[in-house]
Amino acid sequence: MRSIQMVDLVLQYEKIRTEVDAAVLGVMESAAFIGGPQVQSFAAALASYNGSKHVIPCANGTDALQIAMMALGLEPGDEVITPSFTYIATTEVMALLRLKPVFVDVDPKTFCIDVDAIEKAITPKTKAIVPVHLYGQAANMEAIMKIATAHNLHVIEDNAQAIGSDYYYADGKTVKTGSIGTVSGTSFFPSKNLGCYGDGGAIMTNDDALAAQLRMVANHGQSKRYYHDVVGCNSRLDTIQAAILEIKLKHLDEYIAARIAVADAYDAAFAGHPKLTTPFRAAYGKHVFHQYTLLLEGVDRAALVEHLAKEGVPSMIYYPVPAHRQKMFAAFGGADYDLPVTDWLTGRVISLPIHTEMQEDQLQHIIASVLDFVN
Repeated sequence: MRSIQMVDLVLQYEKIRTEVDAAVLGVMESAAFIGGPQVQSFAAALASYNGSKHVIPCANGTDALQIAMMALGLEPGDEVITPSFTYIATTEVMALLRLKPVFVDVDPKTFCIDVDAIEKAITPKTKAIVPVHLYGQAANMEAIMKIATAHNLHVIEDNAQAIGSDYYYADGKTVKTGSIGTVSGTSFFPSKNLGCYGDGGAIMTNDDALAAQLRMVANHGQSKRYYHDVVGCNSRLDTIQAAILEIKLKHLDEYIAARIAVADAYDAAFAGHPKLTTPFRAAYGKHVFHQYTLLLEGVDRAALVEHLAKEGVPSMIYYPVPAHRQKMFAAFGGADYDLPVTDWLTGRVISLPIHTEMQEDQLQHIIASVLDFVN
């Protein structure tokens, strides 16, 4: 049996080696390493795929969120509502910009932001909502957008873990996550469903004026070379990564299908087990399984992690410490928050390997290893 990885990028590369190598060689031969035509080509392809009018590539997913907040004109002291149960990048950028993150709880089934909690957290200082499509599950965007419209708030989608996910409106309309809010940010970190071979990210919006502002902020605040209208930053996707991503974008739907197939096998194996709760799949969205995350009940998680490691099965805890309990947010009153669902989840979640190249013997070994411990 091949060694099990959380994400097997080597085998994935082997299957697209000819396409990727040719794309990278093309960049090398042109020497257009920064701002080459592949960057614009990829941006156009992603815009078409995602149904977003504008795609602004950038250096990483964290920059994508920061640039979005800067371009929206959020100012120090403005409040931004966001879940605490997420990767720190989502809230870290708020602190960097001296905004005030207002942490709210998540839904115990979807693990995404609790819509009812958003409404209760709104104050006159609230300027934006940042829902996170966690683990590949979409947040309840239709409800979130209704709240945002009623209170004149921006919505910044953190789509780093759910690119390619379909969102189903109540009226039957289907759109992609990342195309719904005022603006969205995504990451192309190698392990993402659409990942490059280094760092990369993108910002998406359907607003023409905002898109122009985003481009300026990402490029030193300049709309014309050497003329700087606003304070910006230097955040760009290099041409080699764009060339790789344009190849991988063509395979994204098949990658998602492969991940869902692995999730289906896990679901079938663990269904009904009293100590294991399989991922909930909301009717309003297509779960694309960036992570496959079980909820444990009455299981020593640390011992399970150790057992799996001995069996050659990697596992991860996403996330053991929520944002509001991180030391970095002590100054924002993080310890004062009461988020029972978030705290409950952090002690019970465990993610199993899931990727596009999972082989049947690996899958069965993972399943058997889990059941051997919990039974």
